[in-house]
Amino acid sequence: MRYLLDTQCWLWMEAAPERLSEKVRKLILRKDTELFLSAASAWEIAIKYALGKLKLPVPPSEYVPDRMAKNGIDSIPVLSNHALRVAEMPLHHRDPFDRLIIAQALIEKFTIITSDRHFESYTVDVLWT
Repeated sequence: MRYLLDTQCWLWMEAAPERLSEKVRKLILRKDTELFLSAASAWEIAIKYALGKLKLPVPPSEYVPDRMAKNGIDSIPVLSNHALRVAEMPLHHRDPFDRLIIAQALIEKFTIITSDRHFESYTVDVLWT
């Protein structure tokens, strides 16, 4: 199964795995689980870090790729069709990063791992943390 990690859940996975449910922690450790992080999440992390809203032990340019490699997480780029799909989605949620992640999941057939209840307003597969 292919899973797209919501930004917050990826950060929890790295810094506070106890915040994830036992089910999600077990799933992440399975060899047959394919985990992905959107380039939109990397962008969100970089912005929040630059604004001082997110503390990391090292800059995002080092933290994100190092942790992704360590945990076998693949990157999914933001493609034009992902960005354009956002315009077709109902405006249940205004967070541009989340909306892009939802669009990617819809197009690429991912299940999103998230704790954000706004996601349930969309017709996207979700695994709740």
